Amino acid sequence: MRVWSVSQMKAARTLCSADCRRSLTILMVAFGALGWPGAAALALDGGKANGPAKIPVQTFSSVEQAFQAGVQDLMAGDAQSSVQALTYAADGGQPLAQWKLGRMYARGEGVSRDDVKAYAYFERLVESYNEDDPDRPDIAAISNAFVAVGVYCLNGIPNSEIKADPERALEMFQFAATNFGDSDAQYNLARMYMDGAAGLERNNMRAAQWLALAADKGHHPAQALLGHLLFVGEGVPKQRARGLMWLTLAKTAAQGPKDEWVRDLYAKDWAAASDDDRQVAVAYLGARGKDEKMPEVAAAAKPHGFIAGFVQLPGMFRPFNGAPPLNFGPADGSSPSTP
Repeated sequence: MRVWSVSQMKAARTLCSADCRRSLTILMVAFGALGWPGAAALALDGGKANGPAKIPVQTFSSVEQAFQAGVQDLMAGDAQSSVQALTYAADGGQPLAQWKLGRMYARGEGVSRDDVKAYAYFERLVESYNEDDPDRPDIAAISNAFVAVGVYCLNGIPNSEIKADPERALEMFQFAATNFGDSDAQYNLARMYMDGAAGLERNNMRAAQWLALAADKGHHPAQALLGHLLFVGEGVPKQRARGLMWLTLAKTAAQGPKDEWVRDLYAKDWAAASDDDRQVAVAYLGARGKDEKMPEVAAAAKPHGFIAGFVQLPGMFRPFNGAPPLNFGPADGSSPSTP
């Protein structure tokens, strides 16, 4: 497998120019907060808010002004109208405009879905990342772009020149997981070790190490897989009670049909657990300070009850949303369900 690093990428213009920094400051002030995702992500997700008069497209005199106009449209809930202004800003090198357009084309928000265009915007962010500026304020967008490019490389884009390239996907996930601490990248990297993808030898111990990093950040798919690994002792030391703790946290955060596999893992492992396993798991949850936030935990220790409730978690590009891989069976030894 080739060794890849951002420093070997094509040199590109520095994204965080003075104009970009000023425009980012304008965005932060508009939301009365600093940091990610509380300020920039909120604006770029189109929440409604009052703002200054909308800048007509024909009067754009700078990248900064175009970006401000696009943000105003998003704040007004008009994603479709924001596209022209954001495109002007993105073409001028504005990194958050590039990230938002990539997200919009990937999701079909305000535009027709176009994965090729989405990939192109994310790829520009990846290629232009400067390793000598690790503290830039838009680093979360850069991290997300690495993960997005990794997902596109892992799967390829049908009917396009973007072909599946698992080795580059591995490189993208490794970089984002290591340098940015990105929980989606850590989860995806763990799944590649579990699946033996990109020429990797299947290694659940290595996978568990990455899952633990993501799980500690509240990444509920990582919590579910880590919990199951620990409960059944598949390639890792068996820790049934601690595994139930992670599965309980994951079950609580599961969202809709796409997380049915999380609920299935929880139900099967919970049913296979002893009363002692369940009681110790509740003690572990209490030690983590989760018992006050989840009053259902005590009830979940009883055979007849499960934890309910759903917690909104961030996350965009996660290619392994389905059931665990084929080498990773549930506690009862049956085959996992198809995604």
